Amino acid sequence: MSFLTSLGIIFLCGLLLGSICSKIKLPPLLGMLITGIILSPYLLNLISQQILDISADLRQLALIIILTRAGFSFDFNEMKKNGRSAIMLCFIPACCEIVGYIIFGTILLDLQWNEAAILGCVMAAVSPAVVVPRMLRLQSERYGTDKGIPQMIMAGSSADDVFVIILFTAFLGMPNSGSFDFNVLWKTPVSIILGIGVGLIIGFLFSVLFRRIHIRDTIKVLLFLSFSFLFVAFENVISDYVPFSGLLAVIAMGAIFYARNKECTARLSSRYSKLWVAAEILLFVLVGATVDIQLIFNSGGLIIAVIIIALIFRMIGVYLSVIGTKLNYKERLFCMIAYTPKATVQAAIGGIPISMGLACGGIVLTAAVLSILITAPIGAFVTDISYKRLLQKEECVSL
Repeated sequence: MSFLTSLGIIFLCGLLLGSICSKIKLPPLLGMLITGIILSPYLLNLISQQILDISADLRQLALIIILTRAGFSFDFNEMKKNGRSAIMLCFIPACCEIVGYIIFGTILLDLQWNEAAILGCVMAAVSPAVVVPRMLRLQSERYGTDKGIPQMIMAGSSADDVFVIILFTAFLGMPNSGSFDFNVLWKTPVSIILGIGVGLIIGFLFSVLFRRIHIRDTIKVLLFLSFSFLFVAFENVISDYVPFSGLLAVIAMGAIFYARNKECTARLSSRYSKLWVAAEILLFVLVGATVDIQLIFNSGGLIIAVIIIALIFRMIGVYLSVIGTKLNYKERLFCMIAYTPKATVQAAIGGIPISMGLACGGIVLTAAVLSILITAPIGAFVTDISYKRLLQKEECVSL
């Protein structure tokens, strides 16, 4: 099977199954993931080895696009406007879910505590790809808008991913032995500070440059992509000498640019959305193609059990985040349901541990795929059927 033939099959089948899922009110990414599993070497074997060999690089390309878009949409003022609960939703549910994975990942999956923490960080992010379209629909239909529920969930989910990526990069820097290395106490904060600092500087310089010199938006996108690639490559080059997080640099670069130039950011974000159409198909198909079907049969039951237990921890975290608000018990229940779907971040970073040769890599990738297959359709479906029962519709006041 040639490289181009495989690429054509990936895009055509990914689009087809994605469209079918969309028609039956399921997230299209689910169809793309199933496409990868079907085309994988474990089933039909219709993906060339050339593509599989660079699969990790292609997934990292998709991750860079995701993180840049996350930076472009990161609005701290919006979170402050939506109150304490929106800020709490950024980290409390994720922390609770990670704790669940650390406890039960070590017990049921026989992982070291730091491996379970890596698994938890991969799994703890909510999926804006599933959540945001539904919250936008709630806004248009005016369900829960009188108490700002859709706005609160969207604001929290946008920063939730960023927080999880920070923790993920921190735990990846820990040794594989499971013992605690005190070097982590200085390496982790230094990598975070340097990554964010470099990203803020480059993003600030871009904002100044683009105001003084007219540059086509397409060229601006290429500049952002080029520096994003360099950040990640730079991390790989200097990691033995100076701790640096290229992924956080990508997010920070987009965030500071958004803060200083919202109009230009909106145009660039639109172009990134077009890039994402192709990147999304590649990401989810290749993640599906990488999954070891045998591992699912051997350990799938235990992994699913851990996923469900950790989701309960997450829902408790959501409940804690909305304590003290004016939300009634039905509205709190809706927030707990709406904040569970997994998809984009799990697909983007789920393969990183296995590409790094970590012993837990196979389990992490399998858990990431199973979480998408379970939570994306169920979370989307339950959200769709429950919002009219759990939320109050804001009445339009006619003057």
